[in-house]
Amino acid sequence: MSTSRLRALGVAVVAALSAIAIAACGGSSDKKSSGGGGGGKSGTIAFLMPDQASTRYELQDHPLFEKKLKTLCKGCKVLYQNADADASKQQQQANSVITQGAKVIVLDPVDAAAMSSTVQQAKSRKIKVLSYDRPFPKVQTDFYVSFDNEKIGKLISSSLVDKLKQDGSAKKGGILIVNGSPTDAAAGLIKKGIHEGVDNSGIKVLAEYDTPDWEPAKAQDWVSGQISRFHDEIIGVVAANDGTGGGAISAFKSAGQNPPPVTGNDAETAAAQRIVAGTQYNTINKPIKIVASAAAVAANDLLQGKTPKKTSQVFNTPSALYVPFVVTQQNLKKQLIDSGLQKKSQVCTKTYAADCKKLGIQ
Repeated sequence: MSTSRLRALGVAVVAALSAIAIAACGGSSDKKSSGGGGGGKSGTIAFLMPDQASTRYELQDHPLFEKKLKTLCKGCKVLYQNADADASKQQQQANSVITQGAKVIVLDPVDAAAMSSTVQQAKSRKIKVLSYDRPFPKVQTDFYVSFDNEKIGKLISSSLVDKLKQDGSAKKGGILIVNGSPTDAAAGLIKKGIHEGVDNSGIKVLAEYDTPDWEPAKAQDWVSGQISRFHDEIIGVVAANDGTGGGAISAFKSAGQNPPPVTGNDAETAAAQRIVAGTQYNTINKPIKIVASAAAVAANDLLQGKTPKKTSQVFNTPSALYVPFVVTQQNLKKQLIDSGLQKKSQVCTKTYAADCKKLGIQ
C-alpha cells in the first residue's frame, strides 16, 4: 500500500472516532496527521498508566491501545507499566522506559506535578510525550488525548440536579460532593465541571471531599462520617467516578440506609449493575476504545515526526478531546448493551437478571 493511501486511511480513522464522540471545538494544526505509519518508522512506545483502582486501565485502555497501534505500526514495541497509584513508582517506570529506548511515552500521571521533571527529562532527550486522560497543568507535553473532563463533571452533576428537582427532593436537604484525587489535574477539571452544574442550582452542598488516589475505601470512610453528621439531610451524592460512587453507596448500606441518587463516571460493569438495580443513578459512557485508539494514532504520528490532529488546547498543550454521554436506567440498554460496550451476560448476571428484565434488557 502506498504512503498516500496509508495517510488517507489514518485520517479516516480519526474522522470515524470523531463521528462517534463529537470532539470539542478547537483549532487545527499546521501539519496533517499521518495517522498511518505502517510503512514508516518502527520504535518503542511506552504506555504508562496510573492505578488499578479504576479497572479500565488494565481491562480496556492498555489492550485497546496496543491493538490499535499494531495495526498502524507492525514493528512497534509497546512497554506497558501500571504505577498502582504510586507517584514514585511511576517516576521509576518512566526512567526505565527511557533507558529501554522508548521514542514516545504515553503517560497518564498519578501526580502531574511530581512527574513534570521526568517529562522535561524525556523531552530533553528528544522523546515525545503524549499525556493521556489526565493533563499536565504546568508543563507542556507534545499532545494530550482525553474525554472532556470538565464536561463530564457538568454532565453528571446537572443530571443529578435535574433528578432531584423532578423528584421534589431538592429543597429537603443537600448533597455531598466526592471529588477525585487532589493530585490529578483531570479530577480538578471534573470538579470544576461539577460546580458548574451545582453552584447555581439552588441545591445546598453539605460537604465536599477530595479523595486521595481515587480510592473507593477512602470515599466510603468519608461519606460514612457525613452520614453520621447529617443523617437524613443527604438527598444525593455527586461522585466523580464509579469507584468513589461505589464507595459512597457502600457507606449508606453499611449505615442501614437506602442510598440516595449517586453519580459516577467510567461506565464500569459494577456501576452498570448498580444502575440496573437502582442503587446508582448515573455514570458516564466513555467508550475507551475511542481515546485509546486516538492515542495510538497520535503516538504513531509523533513517532513518524508528524503533528497529530488537534481539536482543542488544554493547559497550552495541543489536544484531542471527545465528549461522552450520561447513562441512566432510561438509556443504559442503548448506550452500553446495544452499542456493544458492555455484554449483557456480564451486566445481567443472576443477581441482576430480574432488574435487567424490567429495563427491557433480555
